[in-house]
Amino acid sequence: MSEPESTPHSGPDTPEPGPGAGPWDTGTATTESDERDDAAEHDGAAPAADSDTGVGSDAETGADTGADTDAGADADAPAGADPADGAGAAGLSEAEAELAAQRIERERIERRKAAKKGPIDSGRKLSGKAAALLAAVRAVESGKTPPADLFAEPRTAPRQTASESARRPGSVSVEAAPAPMAPMPAVPAPEVVQRVRRVLSEGGAPETLAPRVAAALGEGAEERLRADPWQLLRVQGVRPEQADGFARALLGAECGPGDERRGRAFTVWLLEQAALAGHTALDAPALTAALAQRAVPDPDAALQSTLAEGEALAFQDAPAAGEEGERPVRVLVGLERYALAEESLADGLARLLNSAPKEGGSSEDWERAAASAQGSAAELLRAVAGHSLVLHTGGEASRTEPARLLDEARRLGLRAWAATHSPLGRDGFAELLRQSQEADGTSAPPVATVAGLLSGAEGPGRDDDGSLALDLLVVLDAPQLDVETAALLVESLPDGARLVLAGDPGVLWSVGPGRVFADLLAARVCPRIASRVPDPGPLGELVSGIGIGELNEVAAPDREVVIVPVRDAGEAVHRTVQLVVDSVPRAIGVPAERTTVITPGHGGAAGTRALNAALKARLHPGPGRFGGFDPGDRIVYSPAPGRTLPGHVVKGDAEGLHLSCSGTPVVVPREWVETRVRHGWALTAHQAVGCRWPAVVVVLPGDATRALSRPWVYTAFSRASRHLSVVHGAEQALPRAVAEVPAKPRTTRLPDLLRAQTQAAEERTAG
Repeated sequence: MSEPESTPHSGPDTPEPGPGAGPWDTGTATTESDERDDAAEHDGAAPAADSDTGVGSDAETGADTGADTDAGADADAPAGADPADGAGAAGLSEAEAELAAQRIERERIERRKAAKKGPIDSGRKLSGKAAALLAAVRAVESGKTPPADLFAEPRTAPRQTASESARRPGSVSVEAAPAPMAPMPAVPAPEVVQRVRRVLSEGGAPETLAPRVAAALGEGAEERLRADPWQLLRVQGVRPEQADGFARALLGAECGPGDERRGRAFTVWLLEQAALAGHTALDAPALTAALAQRAVPDPDAALQSTLAEGEALAFQDAPAAGEEGERPVRVLVGLERYALAEESLADGLARLLNSAPKEGGSSEDWERAAASAQGSAAELLRAVAGHSLVLHTGGEASRTEPARLLDEARRLGLRAWAATHSPLGRDGFAELLRQSQEADGTSAPPVATVAGLLSGAEGPGRDDDGSLALDLLVVLDAPQLDVETAALLVESLPDGARLVLAGDPGVLWSVGPGRVFADLLAARVCPRIASRVPDPGPLGELVSGIGIGELNEVAAPDREVVIVPVRDAGEAVHRTVQLVVDSVPRAIGVPAERTTVITPGHGGAAGTRALNAALKARLHPGPGRFGGFDPGDRIVYSPAPGRTLPGHVVKGDAEGLHLSCSGTPVVVPREWVETRVRHGWALTAHQAVGCRWPAVVVVLPGDATRALSRPWVYTAFSRASRHLSVVHGAEQALPRAVAEVPAKPRTTRLPDLLRAQTQAAEERTAG
């Protein structure tokens, strides 16, 4: 990793082209999953624009690292695969099942929103008030407060409690839930792709982009591109300068930086880049500043046009009660999908908070269960007995408390389930439940992954009304819930259900937009139980110190923690391979297949690509006949952005690459192998969230120091259960990151939405 792959003036998807490189020569292919993974790897700090814009810039956040930032390079299709020839027609199994379930659930949410007679408290789309909004933006920029009635809307009617509310319409029936092996939608028709190829060729863009352009723009893609060449920015990985070049080639003298179409496309693109960095919305002044950095002559007009066309929505971030005059009103701008998700999530949480939890045993039964527990476990039981929404915080050892809750709830007759972020986390929690169940002889562990629960591939299934067939859901790894997943989950709960969100607040936040768990903790709208069960041993002591900003030396008599100093990236790779292949198996007794390497990014001389290549050469050499993979290779499969499933290669044939992911067979069509599958001996910290291994080797090369933060170090170090080796070339940057670099802020609307719901409830109570 001799040179970072991004520069202080490049966004996460804007690599510096090499000498003599053309505008479309961007190097190795990078997927949307890569971009989300790397953005989240830096605590949501990846920029939404160039570094001087103030919108989460590299200069501000320190995202200029060896992370995999060569986005846009997948303009070139995988070698030997032409997606126009039926690529993607085969199934992606679990991935497509999940996506289909999400589509169905979103349609249900949209129908439910449309059926409401009143708008959301927190503000609505202002396409009919574009001029007034522009005046408000300028007022905010000048330090003034916009007119109080600019965003005024009537309040929604109060939600009924569970006892008096009717069952929600439009729910997904259990029969309608997609099968685990649901096929992937077919690619666009060959004639559509061919017409798009011609347009791309005329504009100097790679013709291999055609299938993705046709899929992104749908029917009439050719006409849409000719009418608005900047629509090319809707294709993941295409950069603004590439879209500008394409537009110049197609429009000639008609093309100019002030083109209204260009302003709208750049505004939407900036909001999409912000979402990759974890934001669900952006401050309007920051967004207009970012547009100015992209050479948009009149950023205010561009924003006004985007709002008027309904391609983005604007919202008011009003002061809370008693804050009037203490801080200015902010104008936030966001994409509709995230606005809908946050509003649906806030509405669903309000439904839970206003609902009486379903009875499962008497209050005396719950008290007896709590009395038999100790400390914070008893507090958790008492909180869940009387509340529909409870938050639980703690490290790995604290999982014994949700496990105890689950056992007691099932004894009291509740349909209780747990859900984890990853299959490895699911298997680990299931083993914890089995240990307690062996003593009392209860049924098999009721635990699933969040994705499997929503798709119907795992869990209790859905009842006749489309709600999850459960009374209590404990969600572990709650910090990994992005706003869309959280909205789907809450909307899927039946009336009267209890929801417990449990997790370690010190780990990296979700790859997708939002910071749901942190926002709920800060909102103080429900009981919060902090576990007092410490993680044991030297590893627990080390990680606990990192959580409060201290990197302490710990006594490790059994080599639980080992520091391996290195001088450069080449030595870091050499020592890492030595540790995995020889030292850890010999000295610690953990075999290589149960040891995982964690490094700050995918690219560079000590990124996941380089480390995986070196580890494969030593642990499982082979010709890589199947897209670089051989049977037996350790892999990670990414069925969707932000999701990583560890596994191994079974075989490859004409059907595709056959994988086994935590015992589940998966077939990845050959056309998708390059963008969905990586070797899995070395991961990024975000890929490793929700998983633990007996031994972990964390690689900290010297030129990746700007990627380090307290959440990153906390996450990486806490993935080890028995042994941690740190290949250390970061010198003083490591303790400095732990002490001084907290999680980067994310702009979200959920706190304001929750505050509005709370104020409305207080007003109803007072009335």
